[in-house]
Amino acid sequence: MLLALASCAHMTAPVTLPPEIAAALPPTCQQVIYVTAANEKATSAELHLLRRDAAAAWIVASETIPVRIGRRGLAWGLGEPALPAPPGFRTKREGDNCAPAGIFRIPVAFGSDAPPQGLRLPYIRCTGHHFGIDDPGSRFYNRIVDDREVTCDWSNPETMIPGSGCYKIGAVIAHNHQHRPGLGSCIFLHIWQAKDIPTSGCTAMSESDLQAVFAWLDPAAEPRLVQIVKPH
Repeated sequence: MLLALASCAHMTAPVTLPPEIAAALPPTCQQVIYVTAANEKATSAELHLLRRDAAAAWIVASETIPVRIGRRGLAWGLGEPALPAPPGFRTKREGDNCAPAGIFRIPVAFGSDAPPQGLRLPYIRCTGHHFGIDDPGSRFYNRIVDDREVTCDWSNPETMIPGSGCYKIGAVIAHNHQHRPGLGSCIFLHIWQAKDIPTSGCTAMSESDLQAVFAWLDPAAEPRLVQIVKPH
C-alpha cells in the first residue's frame, strides 16, 4: 500500500532505479529515498520512497514529493559506495552550492524541536551550542558539534538553530563521510524555506512531507539516499 503524504500530488510515470545504482546498493539496504532531477543544473527534483520486496525488487512506497536541491544543481559526491562520476559530471566541492549526487547513508536525525512522532533514527536535539562545521581547516570538518564538549578550532560555523526554522527537524546525508577537507560538508535533509527557494547543497521539502519520510525510515532497513539525474 502506498504511503499517503499530505502535500503530494499524483503518481507520475513508473519509477525505476538504474541497474548500476541498484547493483551498487548493499543487499542489507531495504529502503531508498530516491531523488531525481531533470538535469545536472536543475534546482528542483522529485522524491520517491522505494522499498525492496521479498523478491528483491524495488517497489514505490510513496507518491511524488517535490523537493528543492542546490541552487547550482547537482555535483558528484563522495558516497557509500563511492561510485565514479558519470562522464562530464561536476565533482562536489565546499561552497559550490551544489547538492551531492550518488548513494548516501542517512545515519542520524536532528532538530531544534522534540523528535517527530514515529521517528526511529537516532536523534540529536540541537541547542544554541550546536554547530555544523564547514571550515576545511577544522578537525571537526563536516560534523555537527556541541561547543560545550569540544575546543573551537573553526571559523564561521553554521548554527543548527537558524532563524528560518528549516532545521526544526532534519537528517544528516552522509556525503564525504571520511571528512576529507574541501570536498563538501554539512549536507542535510531539512525543511525548505519555501517551495520556490533552492538550497546551498541540501535536499529540502515541506515540513509535513519530511515528517512522513522520517516516520517511514527504519534504521534496521539500512536506508540510503540515491540522488541522481533522472534516467532517460
